Amino acid sequence: MSTGAMSTGAVSPAMASAEPIRLAGHRAVYELSLAESSASRAVESARGRIVLDFGGDACKGYTMQTRQVTQLESGESGSRTSDLRNTTFESADGRNFRFKTATLLNEAPSQSVDGTAEIGADAMKVRLKEPKRDQFQATNPVLFPSLHMRRLIEAGRAGETTLSVKVFDGSDDGRKVYDTLAVIGRRTDAPPKGERDKPLREGGMATMPRWPVTLSYYTPGDGERTPVYVLTFDLYDNGVSGALRLDYGSFAIAGDLTRLDLTKGAAEDGKACSP
Repeated sequence: MSTGAMSTGAVSPAMASAEPIRLAGHRAVYELSLAESSASRAVESARGRIVLDFGGDACKGYTMQTRQVTQLESGESGSRTSDLRNTTFESADGRNFRFKTATLLNEAPSQSVDGTAEIGADAMKVRLKEPKRDQFQATNPVLFPSLHMRRLIEAGRAGETTLSVKVFDGSDDGRKVYDTLAVIGRRTDAPPKGERDKPLREGGMATMPRWPVTLSYYTPGDGERTPVYVLTFDLYDNGVSGALRLDYGSFAIAGDLTRLDLTKGAAEDGKACSP
């Protein structure tokens, strides 16, 4: 599959007329389990947890701390446990980004990543401290994660069915700029069904608008490409995600949201900020 021509990330007239977006500060806990395994070196079981802390607003910028611990069991390759800790800050205008990642593999330290990125007039410039001092740039337009999330919500509100943009999130070795293609389904306000994601079936979240999203990440290039990985999730109007599934090709992991703590006081896009 090819992502085709890249969007500029600009907002269409339909998007621009939408109500301002407020990304909710929240702490979310997802319990992980094996959803599917299909490769010859099959993953026989998977378990773990994602803890995500998201804060900030459209005036101060956005912070996110994520810890993902995943244990995979395979009859051929044995047990493998990864412990990934990631901290980011993104300026409110989506032009500056700081990122830091530390990873343990089977309790042994692996590669650390530490750097900054800035969107300039013609290119995104990245400066790395770790794994080694380096710098590079990528041709605009490139979106950082929080702005990408806002663009997805804008697209959903406007009835758009796809969004294709370049995204930089500082993941892997800090040098990856991904082509992404989001396929956005029809809006629903009905409470989610089933047993998973219990906090999303309660209170105000139960009737909050949401859209099913399939988000594919590609290595940049031309022609037919296979995604590096695919995320599927329900995207809520306040930026919270449910029905999480992470597909790595040879296996997929499901995330059940077991706890959600929302915080108040976030400023909306389009609202004036105090000096």
